[in-house]
Amino acid sequence: MSYTPELSGKSSSTLRRIAWALGVPMTKAIEEVFDYLPHILDSKKVCEFCKDKTRCLDCVFRERKVNLKNGKNHRNHVRRPNRKEAR
Repeated sequence: MSYTPELSGKSSSTLRRIAWALGVPMTKAIEEVFDYLPHILDSKKVCEFCKDKTRCLDCVFRERKVNLKNGKNHRNHVRRPNRKEAR
């Protein structure tokens, strides 16, 4: 990766709380956030504005469009901890 963005204090605090809720380190929590985003963002819009068309075959937003066509939704793929795990 050529660029690593810094999180603002607010974003860092938000990520920390997500990590606590999931019962994972912040580095894992941010990966889970990124894994979840393709399920809630408009894949068509992301693809339309994408500036790197060289990675379309491996793109999670392309996978999302294929899954939607096949009738799969995010509820089948998102790990949600139970209350005991979240503590």
